[in-house]
Amino acid sequence: MTETTIGIGGAAESTDMVLNVGPQHPSTHGVLRLRLVLDGERIERAEPVIGYMHRGAEKLFEARDYRQIVMLANRHDWLSAFSNELGVVMAVERMLGMEVPERAVWLRTLLAELNRVLNHLMFLGSYPLELGGITPIFHAFREREDLQHVMEEISGGRMHYMFNRVGGLKEDLPAGWTGRARSAIAEVRSRMDVYDRLVLGNEIFRARTRGVGVLTERTVHAYGVSGPLARASGVDFDLRRDEPYLAYGDLRETLTVVTRTEGDCLARFECLLWGTHNSLELADACLDRLAGLPPGPVNQRLPKVLKAPEGHTYTWTENPLGINGYYLVSKGEKTPYRLKLRSASYNNIQALTELLPGTLVSDMVAILGSMFFVVGDIDK
Repeated sequence: MTETTIGIGGAAESTDMVLNVGPQHPSTHGVLRLRLVLDGERIERAEPVIGYMHRGAEKLFEARDYRQIVMLANRHDWLSAFSNELGVVMAVERMLGMEVPERAVWLRTLLAELNRVLNHLMFLGSYPLELGGITPIFHAFREREDLQHVMEEISGGRMHYMFNRVGGLKEDLPAGWTGRARSAIAEVRSRMDVYDRLVLGNEIFRARTRGVGVLTERTVHAYGVSGPLARASGVDFDLRRDEPYLAYGDLRETLTVVTRTEGDCLARFECLLWGTHNSLELADACLDRLAGLPPGPVNQRLPKVLKAPEGHTYTWTENPLGINGYYLVSKGEKTPYRLKLRSASYNNIQALTELLPGTLVSDMVAILGSMFFVVGDIDK
């Protein structure tokens, strides 16, 4: 398809090509379509076309009770299921004025960080694959399997854990689980240097990513970009440190927020990698604290019919891909009157309209992959 620009006197001055990238399913990300207007090999305009995976989760929330909505919120970012659940139950607990047992707070923090590592490992392996490097994905899946085993053991699920409950967690730890979790974390940590050597040390990878797709701090603020993408552009913001929730306030000495100023594809990958290293350290710190806690409950007893009092609240969390927000409105019934989801990928992907123009088509895949998005998280 072409677009022709007509100049003075009716003469055709130039012909631009409209290239549709997608909609197809490139595995990790989901079904996305990019509408690009090209001048030769250079991109003039870019429009992300979304909605192919939209299932109306926000409307479905209104027809499910407060126990059932956890299942719906679990799925929009299928790489961050535990973190998705967490924001919803925290919003309901805030409406109820409910205190979660200390043991559950530390367990939630531990599992949220393990889920963060699982999310990041997928992108640490798949991004080099999109640039032609096949080896890192095999390493990433090996590391993921070590952590998936302990997550599956505690929750019964490999992707959609459904382990959070309003008031805490589904149940306590299996016997010996903390030891197995510590061993899995140690195994993964011992092999993380492969990404430093195999990926960051690869001159082809660096040539394809350094100085490519520079996201400015101004664009970050204009589009509400968050997470590793924002920190790679010099925006030093992380809710775990700046507005602590769960046990993050007690983990300040361990929590490290890594930033870069370059804002390019390489900086985004580096922020993701060093964030993974730190999440493993945080998981170890949580296990240390859990070892010193006395036995106790991991949830609160709830009434048979759970109703939130009339009112509204907003809860936000630092999900693996950025900030997730949950605006809950209740009319005093057993179902939400309204539950608005602010997902990280939705804002992050909109920045492509500013990021892609002026770049070459050959760099488009490198830029797109470095945005670390999940289309279900965009479409909800």
